[in-house]
Amino acid sequence: MSPDPGTEVHVEVEGHTLRLSNLEKVLYPRTGTTKGEVLHYYAQVAPVLLPHLRDRAVTRIRWPNGVEKQSFFEKNAPAGTPSWVRVARVPTTGSRAPSRHGDHLEFPICDDLATLTWLANLAALELHVHQWKVGRNGRPRNPDRLVIDLDPGEPAGLPECCEVALLVRDKLAERRLTGRPVTSGSKGLHLYAALPGRLNPDETTQLAKELAEELQAERPSLVTATMTKAKRPGKVFLDWSQNAGSKTTVSPYSLRGRERPTVATPVTWDEVEAGAGDPLALEQFGFEAVLERVAEHGDLFAG
Repeated sequence: MSPDPGTEVHVEVEGHTLRLSNLEKVLYPRTGTTKGEVLHYYAQVAPVLLPHLRDRAVTRIRWPNGVEKQSFFEKNAPAGTPSWVRVARVPTTGSRAPSRHGDHLEFPICDDLATLTWLANLAALELHVHQWKVGRNGRPRNPDRLVIDLDPGEPAGLPECCEVALLVRDKLAERRLTGRPVTSGSKGLHLYAALPGRLNPDETTQLAKELAEELQAERPSLVTATMTKAKRPGKVFLDWSQNAGSKTTVSPYSLRGRERPTVATPVTWDEVEAGAGDPLALEQFGFEAVLERVAEHGDLFAG
């Protein structure tokens, strides 16, 4: 018999006892997806998700009453955080937002399955991370990757994002950077490129902005690097700003708080090329499809 929504279950995860509650609560009403299924997804995807969360401060978006109800961002570790959860004190100087802790934020770091399970039990459906990691001293290092968010303005959609992604790939290659595509789980695509860690966040942001503005000049009918929403209809906005030190992007393999339990999903360039020519060739993947893809392909975001 399935537990009722108020049932609590105690489980052992990596030597820690966790109290999981409301497992039958529906978090995605359109699909009937429950909190228990969300926990199961994160447990199954953990081997490929955790390497991309490791050493990164995690901002969570929580939907305690499901995606049709109010959500909230959470940066600081909440009251009641278990003592075994790793926490990093990140300075709020410069562009970082003010904090109830004064001059720093106290982010959880999700390095293990126990922490991931604890976060999922809090209905933290979306896990967002910076493009920098935390060093041993708890302070941010220089970014180890660049990200560009391809955001389509209606009537543009995923096919146009795929077309633009191929152009961005070429621009990255000109700079000896290798792009890795990820469907956003929302409307568009994210493109990442590994960095050697020599650039600070401002310099990384400037690099991304330079690339976006080059493409805007070359393909003005298709690409915009301008944040003004009035400039976006029918175009793909290349959001370069997510490389700022205070900004975050949803992690590969994270769920999204949309109508359906879609996932930010690493894909191949062959899939992107097919998606640029066929509106039906590429889609935003649900969590069940992602688990099937991981079983078949492993971690397409690795390396």
